[in-house]
Amino acid sequence: MRYPVLLLTAIPLLWAQLAGATCSGSNILDALPDDERNRLEMAAAQQPFHQGNFWRATKDGQEVTLVGTYHLDDPRHDRVMEQITPWIAGAQTLLVEAGPQEEAALKAAVARDPSVFVLPDTTLPQMMPPDEWALLSDAMERRGVPGFMAAKFQPWYVTVMLALPPCMMTNVENAKGLDGRIIAAAEERNIPVKALEPYDTIFTLFADMEQADQISMIRSSLAMEDQAEDYLATLADSYFAEESRLIWELMRKISLELPGSTPDQVEADLEKMEQALIVRRNQSWIAVIEAAAAEGPVLAAFGALHLPGAQGIPALLQDRGWSVTRLPG
Repeated sequence: MRYPVLLLTAIPLLWAQLAGATCSGSNILDALPDDERNRLEMAAAQQPFHQGNFWRATKDGQEVTLVGTYHLDDPRHDRVMEQITPWIAGAQTLLVEAGPQEEAALKAAVARDPSVFVLPDTTLPQMMPPDEWALLSDAMERRGVPGFMAAKFQPWYVTVMLALPPCMMTNVENAKGLDGRIIAAAEERNIPVKALEPYDTIFTLFADMEQADQISMIRSSLAMEDQAEDYLATLADSYFAEESRLIWELMRKISLELPGSTPDQVEADLEKMEQALIVRRNQSWIAVIEAAAAEGPVLAAFGALHLPGAQGIPALLQDRGWSVTRLPG
């Protein structure tokens, strides 16, 4: 499996719980030959709503503003907030992936049952060859996690941590991505903040994944450790260019280039990951969005990769009779 490639580049566009400090890195797309970059852009363009972070949906007098977010800190969020603050002020409800109540519930759940993050009856050194464990231990040490602690973590959780390079592990408690800024702006205006999904969604996503597959995720993540900052720089630039679907096509290219990959295997893994991280969640969010919209104007803010594609939020709303138009970025 090549899930870690997807996680490495997609997590900051998907998960509101993660944040980090500024890193340096080079845009991978900018370094591609023109024909290769054009090929990826053409593939992205085949998907509906492939460009744009901001959309307005209307139906029978109801109104929903969709904001695709980037969950990590970035100074470019200042300009975005200037633009979207009037939309926040005009909303009766703010919908987000995880609001303050969900974050508190998540912390409480982990305190009650650490096994959601911790292996109950084995350790990673027992599950991995010594040389791979040594590489993983070093990688976790660079992220401020001692090897003896990392040894007990669930493999999927280790992969999530490896998705963020060491430079992003500083000041995470004080970091605030676009989602956090939007929530703060809503709270200042006494606008109710509600969640699109239960706080424990991340656990259910990985619950059915075999541990052998999770170890494979770690293995592939370690193979790309020295490029993590470049991937995140590319991700951020693509987000602010309102080209988030392009990241999905880049993931496909990177996955195909990994040793041992085959086109059939990569397509199968992409399909599984898209279903788990995006499609099923999007489908469940629609009912929440429509219920909130029936009570008044709604602003829904979530990771930008939930926007493009036939199963993206704009397309799903359009299929249900909503008129969807792009807002200026």
